Amino acid sequence: MTHDGHGAHARAEVPLATIAREWSRLGCIGFGGPPAHIALARRLCVDERHWLDGEEFEDGIAAVNLLPGPASTQLTIFCAWRLRGAVGAVLGGVCFIVPGLALILALSAVFLSSHPPSAVLGAAAGAGAAVPAVALHAASMLVPASWRRAGAGRVGRVRWIAYAVAGGVAAATVGPFLVLVLLACGVTEVAVRRRPAPPSARSALAPLGVAPAVAVGGIGALAWVAFKVGALSYGGGFVIVPLMQHDAVDAYHWMTSAQFLNAVALGQITPGPVVLTVAAVGYAAHGVGGGLLAALVAFAPSFLFVLVGGPRFALLRASSAIQSFLTGAGPAAVGAIAGSAVPLGLAFQHAWQVPLLVAALFWLLVLRRGVVTCLLAAGAIGALAALAGAPV
Repeated sequence: MTHDGHGAHARAEVPLATIAREWSRLGCIGFGGPPAHIALARRLCVDERHWLDGEEFEDGIAAVNLLPGPASTQLTIFCAWRLRGAVGAVLGGVCFIVPGLALILALSAVFLSSHPPSAVLGAAAGAGAAVPAVALHAASMLVPASWRRAGAGRVGRVRWIAYAVAGGVAAATVGPFLVLVLLACGVTEVAVRRRPAPPSARSALAPLGVAPAVAVGGIGALAWVAFKVGALSYGGGFVIVPLMQHDAVDAYHWMTSAQFLNAVALGQITPGPVVLTVAAVGYAAHGVGGGLLAALVAFAPSFLFVLVGGPRFALLRASSAIQSFLTGAGPAAVGAIAGSAVPLGLAFQHAWQVPLLVAALFWLLVLRRGVVTCLLAAGAIGALAALAGAPV
């Protein structure tokens, strides 16, 4: 990571108005999830504007991957922080998040309304049919790096498989307790490697004590669900699905299973962070105000992590305890993402959604094509099916 002198030099050259404009543009064109966000940020900050060098950008990627929450969003906040400090970080992060947030709230008003047109219901059901395939695709993309982290030894790889299975089973069966499973796997790996448990893991357990206080529902419950999404989720944006599904559908009845599928699909097809799915859940719970609150609570930890931890990212990367924790929590998160496909698939309400799921699996896992095009095509097919008289 570059020295502070380099960062100060860069900060003097980049006006806040430029950060606002360019980060808003990233938020508007950032379709395709974290890989697309990282590529766009690199093109802007390294290749085109030369604000950061390649090594510093790669260090930023490595550092934010050590943190819970949406890594690509944290990366955009980190890049803005390197250019203009705390003010730049807040401005850049907000400008990156707001375009997708505005769009997902507008779409939520349409898809989650009391009596949407049949074509809209068909589009939602069609896109929702592809969501379990998107979950499996997201998990498959994370496997290689996580598997390499486990090392070449047989025992380490056996533990990797055990952690992944634990995460998958938890996501498929006890979604609201998934955070505990992720933490347990991480702490177990730390213990196996005979290192002290990472402070981040121990402190992350503290908020779990507030769960009973918000179990009755209301704004407190929504804030707790959003906090779990933003501060206690490891392994990428899709791990939030099992964290939210039980709370949103079964515990608080903010939305039906089918509507939750719609919310996940909206988070995938809109630009910006995938974690914006939480805003659709917030909208279902308490309207526009709920959507804004959920987004605020979910993204606040990312800003805090970068603002507080940015100067210490090099120390985080050098910590053997944190590396060990992520070696355990990482495969559990991969398994959880794959396991989330089970309750998502069980949410299907119509037989015609099954062939769409099979087609989506072929498109994503065999042909290796894009997620956004998959969801849009499935939505279009669903809308046509509804217009043709299929049940929606």
